[in-house]
Amino acid sequence: MKADRLLAVLLLLQTRGTVPARELAERLDVSVRTVYRDVEALSAAGVPVYAERGRYGGIALLPGFRTDVTGLTADEARALFVFTADDAHAALGLDAALGSALRKLMAALPAPHRPAAERTSRRVLVDPVRWMSGPRAVVDVAELHDAVLADVRLRLRYRHSGQGAPRDYTVDPYGLVVKAGVWYLVADLDGGPRLFRADRIHSAEPTEDPVRRRAGAELADVWEVLRAGVEQRPAAVRLRVRVRRDRLELFRRLNAGALTGEPRPDVLRPGEEPGEWLLAELAVSEVGRARPLLAFGAAVEVLDPPEARTLLAGAAADVVALYGGGETPGPPPSPARSGRGEGGGGSPARRP
Repeated sequence: MKADRLLAVLLLLQTRGTVPARELAERLDVSVRTVYRDVEALSAAGVPVYAERGRYGGIALLPGFRTDVTGLTADEARALFVFTADDAHAALGLDAALGSALRKLMAALPAPHRPAAERTSRRVLVDPVRWMSGPRAVVDVAELHDAVLADVRLRLRYRHSGQGAPRDYTVDPYGLVVKAGVWYLVADLDGGPRLFRADRIHSAEPTEDPVRRRAGAELADVWEVLRAGVEQRPAAVRLRVRVRRDRLELFRRLNAGALTGEPRPDVLRPGEEPGEWLLAELAVSEVGRARPLLAFGAAVEVLDPPEARTLLAGAAADVVALYGGGETPGPPPSPARSGRGEGGGGSPARRP
């Protein structure tokens, strides 16, 4: 609608200052000619808007002009008050600022939208942290955030998983991402995208060199490439397994990313009920990915490949060797209380 577009132009100019007509056209998905028509319509309505010609020209509002019109619909107002239970704002040192901003935003909303926005903030909660994820390391994300905002190269001391000593890197940061409660620094290392877990960063020291980001690359774009690289790793091994129906829901939930299709009924074996077992296939990167299936006990059987069965048989044998002795080990023997000390006298040995 033209009214929505005029309001969008007004809010963009109020936020950005001078904006080239071509950029406005791209943002609003209209032609440059339509943008100039909208500017004329705003001017006719009393909005002090004007166009500047030249290389650095564009559309602008007269300095000092502000409007209190938010243009928010009821659904847009409600959407702004759906927040997560994650401590992202607190980690960035912005929790107090968020509370203040929400109070100001609530006051600025049109009166008819305020009750719905308030109810939404009290009735909808998004918690992105997985169940029983365990305690997370304390990370000073606020300091890392300040370093990223400086738009300079960072000198990191970073410890990789499985390595004891940290290593030194000089990176070009794009920004921070929090996924499932875990913070990551997204940066270029030697011109290529890399992920650095914040809880493994020992230090992040800003340098005096300006950041060298790839032309046109934004944080969201780089993150999408990195995320896809993690989630779409090549599946070199196909595990064919049998699953008991009563454990199928848990099996499907824990292996959703590896399932190649919907499990289907398996052929009956002696003593089995129809539909008791189902066949499923998992696409994994290596045979070792079959090991977690041991947690299902006898409710999941790996059929192929043979090397996966051999791996699981060896792991199961190790468990049997550990627990299969039939005797529960007792507490370590206590020191002798025979009444004779180590020196052979009649009194107990003295404790050091």
